[in-house]
Amino acid sequence: MTDLDTRVAPPHAPLPRRAVPALLGYAAVRALGLAVLGVWSAARGKSAYTLLTARWDSLWYTRVAELGYGYEVRLPNGDVHSNLAFFPLLPWLERLLHAVTPLSYAGAGLVVSLLASLAAAAGIFAVAERVYGTRTGICAVLLWAVLPVGIVQSMAYSESLFTALAAWSLYAVLTGRWVSAGVLAALAGLTRPVGAAVVAAVWTAGVISFVRERGAKHTPGALPLLYAPVWRRALGMLLAPLGAAAYVLWVGHRTGKGPLGYLDVQAGWRNGFDGGYAFGRFVADKFTSFPAALAGLGLIIGVALLIWLYVTGVRDRQPVELLVYTGVVLALALCASSYFGSKPRLLMPAFPVLLPLARALARLRPPRSALVTAGAAAAAAVYGAFWLNGSGPP
Repeated sequence: MTDLDTRVAPPHAPLPRRAVPALLGYAAVRALGLAVLGVWSAARGKSAYTLLTARWDSLWYTRVAELGYGYEVRLPNGDVHSNLAFFPLLPWLERLLHAVTPLSYAGAGLVVSLLASLAAAAGIFAVAERVYGTRTGICAVLLWAVLPVGIVQSMAYSESLFTALAAWSLYAVLTGRWVSAGVLAALAGLTRPVGAAVVAAVWTAGVISFVRERGAKHTPGALPLLYAPVWRRALGMLLAPLGAAAYVLWVGHRTGKGPLGYLDVQAGWRNGFDGGYAFGRFVADKFTSFPAALAGLGLIIGVALLIWLYVTGVRDRQPVELLVYTGVVLALALCASSYFGSKPRLLMPAFPVLLPLARALARLRPPRSALVTAGAAAAAAVYGAFWLNGSGPP
């Protein structure tokens, strides 16, 4: 589609076979994280299973799966936390799996997340391999696995499910499968509000394809561009926003507040988009005392690293659909006005930002690359166990 000169021709072996090393590595990292969590939790007299399935957002998803929508909590300050804030695809899958297996709703959520995390790893490999080659694809998966908050990938949360749908939708666009891209984007839009990032990527790629095709037709001597038929591209673009639009409109109808009803629901959680003002104040407040100032400095360095990696992706001429997707995910995560402790996990679906690091890791000799990955995996496992037994992801 876009930036065709940066695409790496896929090897002859089928994609599932090429993805096996990446998936084995991913499974090993996640198994290490769960093992360390189990030992750490047992030492503290806690249940690792409960930490993974029955705290924070996972409880809200389970209630939706079991009881449907309509549950809310009214706080003393007047805020209303409604479960309408949680998009329906994960609880639908929890309900389906509960209906056909002996699993509880919580257990079904955990199984869905574990399977979705493998699908996400495969999708990340497919995208990275398509753009930069097999070794970079493997390294991208391993880097996603060893993120400090990677334990969320194994929780009954929606991050893994969303990342899987987003990655495969992006891969479908990269390979010209427009209808599949639209369907997957619609499902991503039923999973999290950030599904807008996938829709933006599909629409941007589609518009560029039409513009380039039209330009080629009016350029004497230009070679014809190999795009899917117009109707397939148009259908994919039409399908992409339907999931998010359907849920947002349904919430508006249910609340009686019209198309903006979902924004009122989010306001009850003190969630909104303020361009990063609240997050900036949160970081600035860290510098009122010395110990907190170190955390503030760490946050500044982390945001600067994300921006640098994104700019590096632009300079490396990543396909425009990846840049649009990543840019929207970063903007929505960093510029949300509340729940600052959630930002690390909200950034997790922005996997293309890892591609410059994956390319660098792929250039190392295999022993050194393996050593770096093993060290990062061990650190992530320890941090994940510490974090989940402490404040954890709100």
